[in-house]
Amino acid sequence: MSAQEFEIIVYGATGFTGRLVAEHLLRTYGVDGDVRWAMAGRDREKLKQVAIEIGAPMNTPLIEAKTSDSGAMDALAHRARVIITTVGPYQKYGEPLLAACARNGTDYIDLCGEPNWMAAMIEKYEAAAKQSGARIVFSGGFDSIPFDCGVWFVQQEALKRFGAPARSVRGRMRKMKGTFSGGTMASMLATFDAMKRDPGLAERMSDPFALSPSRLVAQPSGDGVIHEEDIPSWSAPFVMAAINTKNVHRTNALRGYPYGRDFTYSEMMLTGDGKAGEKRARAAASQAKMQQSLLNFPPTRALLRQFALPKPGQGPNKEQRETGMFDVLVVADAGDGRQLRAGVTGDKDPGYGSTSKMLSEAALCLSATPRETTPGGVWTPAAAMGDALIDRLQLRAGLRFKLEN
Repeated sequence: MSAQEFEIIVYGATGFTGRLVAEHLLRTYGVDGDVRWAMAGRDREKLKQVAIEIGAPMNTPLIEAKTSDSGAMDALAHRARVIITTVGPYQKYGEPLLAACARNGTDYIDLCGEPNWMAAMIEKYEAAAKQSGARIVFSGGFDSIPFDCGVWFVQQEALKRFGAPARSVRGRMRKMKGTFSGGTMASMLATFDAMKRDPGLAERMSDPFALSPSRLVAQPSGDGVIHEEDIPSWSAPFVMAAINTKNVHRTNALRGYPYGRDFTYSEMMLTGDGKAGEKRARAAASQAKMQQSLLNFPPTRALLRQFALPKPGQGPNKEQRETGMFDVLVVADAGDGRQLRAGVTGDKDPGYGSTSKMLSEAALCLSATPRETTPGGVWTPAAAMGDALIDRLQLRAGLRFKLEN
C-alpha cells in the first residue's frame, strides 16, 4: 500500500461511465480489500445515491470536490496514488484536476480523445509532471487502448520474428457492436467548437504527429475508400483514427522510436469484400464527409447536444453493454513481403462496458508501474505500461490480444 490514503480515486463517479468504473472496482476488488479506492464528484448527495444504486457498502469513501476550487483539487490529488477522471469534455472541465496532479506528483488517467486539448496540456504541464514525478496518461479507454496497445503488441512480435520492427502497421476496425459513448460525441462537438474559434486548429488536427515532438515520414491517408487485397476487404474512413493515429505515433516517440523513424500507420474500417463491400465503403465515406460538413455548422452541433447526446447519467442498458463487443485487426508489414496479423477483441460494448474496465485496470497497472521505467511526464497507455498493461487487460478487462498467423 502506498503512503497515500487511496490507491485510486474515481472522479466523476456520478456520471454514466464513472459509475461503471466504480461498479467494476467494487465487483472485482471490493471496498475493504487490497485495492483501497474512493468515489469522488461535485455533489456528495449524488455520490451517496450512486453508491446505494451500485450496491456499495456504507463505508465506501465518498469525496466531494469541485473543479472550480483549486484547493479542493490539490487536496484530492494528495489523497490518491492515481486519479481516474471521466469528467468531460476535458477541454471544458479537465484542466484543474490535471494541473493539480501535475503539481502534486499524483498519477492521472482519463478517457480523453480531444487532441487539441491534449496538445495544449502537454505543452503547459509536461515540465511540471516531469519535475513532480506525476505520470499523466491520456486516452485510457476505447480511444486509444485497443489500437495503441495493438500496435505495441504486433511490434514486439515483429522484433522476435523479423529481428526488426515492422515498417508499416494497419489498424482495421473489423467488427463492432455497441455505440461510442456520449462523452466521445460531446468531446467531438467541443473540438468542432474549438476549431470554429481557431481556424488553424483544423490543420493541426489533421496532423498525425500533432502529439509528437517531431514529424517523421509522410503517413498514409485514411480519408478515402481503398481495396486491400491481402485482407481481403474494402476499407472506409474510421472516426476514431483522428485520435488513435496521434497516440500511436506519440508512443513511438516517447519510447525512443522502437517502431523506427520511417514507421507508418493507418487506421480504417473494414466493410467486406466484393461489390457489396465496396458499396458499404463508399456509403460510409460519403456519410463521414456529410457529417463533417454538418458538424462545421454551430446550429447542427446545438441540435445534437439538445436531442441526440445522452443526458448526464444516461447510456445503454446492461443488456446492451453485455451483448456488445469489438474486434480490431492489426496488420504489420515488414516491407519485404513478410506479414504479421493480430486480433484485439473486447467482450463488452466499446464505448461503455469495455471502456470502463480498460480504464479501471489501466489505472491499477499505472499504480504498479515503477517510476524507474516510467518517470513523470505525459504518456500514452502503451508507452507508459507496455506489455504489463496488455497482460492485465487480458486478465481483468475482457480483452484478448491474439496472433492470427
